[in-house]
Amino acid sequence: MLLKLTDITKAYPGCVANDHVSLEIASGEIHALLGENGAGKSTLVKIIYGVVRPDEGQITWQDNRVTIGSPRAAQRLGIGMVFQHFSLFEALTVEENIALGLADAAAREGLREKIIRVSAQYGLALDPARVVHDLSVGERQRIEIVRCLLSEPKLLIMDEPTSVLTPQEATQLFHTLRRLAAEGCAILYISHKLEEVRALCGAATIMRLGRVVGHCRPAEQTVKQLAEMMINAELKSPARGAAQAGNGPPRLTLAALSLPSQTPFGTDLKDISVSVAGGEILGIAGVAGNGQSELMEALCGEVLAPRDAIAIDGAAAGRMRPQARRGMGAGFVPEERNGHGAVPGMSLAENALLAASRRPGLVRRGMVNAARVRDFAQAIIARFDVRTTGPEAAARALSGGNLQKFLIGREVLQNPGVLVINQPTWGVDAGAAAFIHASLIGLARAGAAVVVISQDLDEIFVLADRIAVLAGGRLSQPVAAEAATVESIGLLMGGTNVAAHA
Repeated sequence: MLLKLTDITKAYPGCVANDHVSLEIASGEIHALLGENGAGKSTLVKIIYGVVRPDEGQITWQDNRVTIGSPRAAQRLGIGMVFQHFSLFEALTVEENIALGLADAAAREGLREKIIRVSAQYGLALDPARVVHDLSVGERQRIEIVRCLLSEPKLLIMDEPTSVLTPQEATQLFHTLRRLAAEGCAILYISHKLEEVRALCGAATIMRLGRVVGHCRPAEQTVKQLAEMMINAELKSPARGAAQAGNGPPRLTLAALSLPSQTPFGTDLKDISVSVAGGEILGIAGVAGNGQSELMEALCGEVLAPRDAIAIDGAAAGRMRPQARRGMGAGFVPEERNGHGAVPGMSLAENALLAASRRPGLVRRGMVNAARVRDFAQAIIARFDVRTTGPEAAARALSGGNLQKFLIGREVLQNPGVLVINQPTWGVDAGAAAFIHASLIGLARAGAAVVVISQDLDEIFVLADRIAVLAGGRLSQPVAAEAATVESIGLLMGGTNVAAHA
């Protein structure tokens, strides 16, 4: 056995993240680690990689008991990890970024040739001389993988590896992972995309509330069965129903919106025109780094646009700031939860007030009604099943998925006429994702215009009445969801003929 964990326990104040967790992984095995948000997956892999020290338990590596005190110690054993969020310097080249991750001077000798050899060997095409800010997100992920492969790992941990990839890039990644497994490298694979888990992984360990609750062979289970094992409840898929778009005037309109990016390595928005009617969900697909952040900033008013480039319910809003747009009945959920969607050090009640100060009863004549603010936060917690100690809990104390549920609930319970949301279920478990999807569909069917910006094509097809693709700062012409295919949208996400469809 390559890796054996026995009774691993890790507790934090008020929370047992891992409760006597045991896990075994063999060489050449692709093993999925599944669980809902807060199940303890992240803590467990951080223990394996040496980022976190367990309170109790034993780690056995190749039949020898070991203590993994740091990521360097993990790497010396032969453990590599590709995190969901990349750690790259955009102004440096591929070679320079990889060199920064190599501890030994000997490993950096002949590095350029090693990068070329390893990237060609595993189908991960990389030019060592390219500057990172010129690369696609898929190419950036290759840097992280190649950096691990240069150390010839015996175990590779992958955390949500396809969340930023097109379907075509994900297929190439799976080919690489299967090849690594065939050569004897074990893969520990974390993903909320259960269909890809079924296709890729030979075994799975399922965690819930910090404990291991089951094992299975994913290919022998349906996606629904896997999800229900994770959440210990019946999974109900949201019904989209008939689209109501076209029965009224547009509630959100973009007219030839063009804006330069506010950052040196960002993406300029180029001549974007689209309208969204009440009752409709417009899905905007795209690989990260193609203008999604810039579009979100323009729509919510963090970056001002020409006055008539954006209209809310027919009123020009391009020069309005976020609070003014909220006053017109618009709501927004940004991609980054902690630090953008919420202030980490503030309580949930305080964070609720920040975006809902115009909600009747919360503020009167400049005075905050603290009791009503707490009641509003408690209503969000109850309605969206936010796992927390209460409205006074700090935002930073919540898991990413639970904070996401709170932020979406904060907007939905204000009944906005327009809602723009970026990556609604990124890092959220299947049960929570289904509830979020149902809430967005319900909001649209009640008459709101909803814009969903997402890299997850499965999510786009579940939610959207019409689908457009953002690539290189240009938006393709929206098409009815029934007329679109994963392949056609995936090609547009890769930049194929977006201009022709715009």
